[in-house]
Amino acid sequence: MTTSSRNIAIYFHVHLVSDSTGETLVGLMKASTAQFRNATALEHIHALVRSEAQLEQTLQSIENKPGVVLYTLVNPDRRRRLEEFCRLHKIPAVSILDPTLAMLGRYLGASIISEVGAQRNLDAEYYNRIEALDYAMAHDDGQSVQGLEEADIILLGVSRTSKTPTCIYLANRGYKAGNIPLVPGAPLPVILEQFPKPFIVGLVAAPDRIVQIREQRLMGLKQTGQTDYIDQDRVRDEMRQAKRMFLKKGYKVVDVTRKSIEETAAQIINLYKAHNEHN
Repeated sequence: MTTSSRNIAIYFHVHLVSDSTGETLVGLMKASTAQFRNATALEHIHALVRSEAQLEQTLQSIENKPGVVLYTLVNPDRRRRLEEFCRLHKIPAVSILDPTLAMLGRYLGASIISEVGAQRNLDAEYYNRIEALDYAMAHDDGQSVQGLEEADIILLGVSRTSKTPTCIYLANRGYKAGNIPLVPGAPLPVILEQFPKPFIVGLVAAPDRIVQIREQRLMGLKQTGQTDYIDQDRVRDEMRQAKRMFLKKGYKVVDVTRKSIEETAAQIINLYKAHNEHN
């Protein structure tokens, strides 16, 4: 294969068929296609497929735009119908949960419950996530500093270190997270020293990357002209002071320069768990 042929963009149809919300399929598909540099998936989400009529409509869509099929169907009849249809039309199809469920079944010596959307039962964990999301929104960007004493995790960082989206992601995992921006010349709230519970993490990034993100933000706000906010030397000094302060306080530090929000949150959760195990 020549270099030019390897660089040709590939577009293909992906049908995500689920009798629940389809979020599991979407996440897996995005993670998988990201490994193929030139491949772009054209998503067709068929969620809440819980009747024969809905399934027939889904099959018609697959026939009209053939590609690959990823599915999570609990109902055995609808699942069998989809599998037979894909075999007949020579369309690759994968039930993405089967290998994991089979492995867990063998390990646990138990059978699955075959309940649609079982992972979304309105249990205590669900309500904890909702409460954590409300908490993250109420304690974003230094709001309600007093209430931060109830946080599981507090994030500190200069502007544009992804504090807010990381807190939202942590909340979706059930962690109460708030964040405080580091403003040049402004001290941290003294009350932070009085918090016995929260696990505090400092977020840092390469100054060049911060400047780039800030420039994009100003452009989005239709603001032009040079300011200290995007001055290379000022930003470099901001980051240097932040790192110095994190070291002095003994806070854990996570570099977000080349990380996605999910990767940043995963690292923070690992640090949080390790911290709790030793305290």
